Amino acid sequence: MFEKMRIKEHMEVADSNGQHVGTVDEVEDDRIKLTKSDAKDDLHHYLKLDDVEKIDDNRVYLKAGAAVPPGVGGANA
Repeated sequence: MFEKMRIKEHMEVADSNGQHVGTVDEVEDDRIKLTKSDAKDDLHHYLKLDDVEKIDDNRVYLKAGAAVPPGVGGANA
C-alpha cells in the first residue's frame, strides 16, 4: 500500500504497461486530478486512488484494468 501523500504535483501517471496516461495536477480526497494539458477536451479528469498500483521514482502506476477516462493519455487517443 502506498501513502497518498507521496503523490505530488507534476508526477507522471502511467497505466500498468507503462504508457503515459497523464500528469498529476493535485490529489483531491480519494482521487487524482490530472492536468488539462493531457486531455483532448481541455478539461480536468480524475482517477481513483484505489486504482494506483505503486509509486516508483516520479511516476504513479495504475493497476491493470484501471478505468482511464476517455480522451486522456493513451486512452482512446
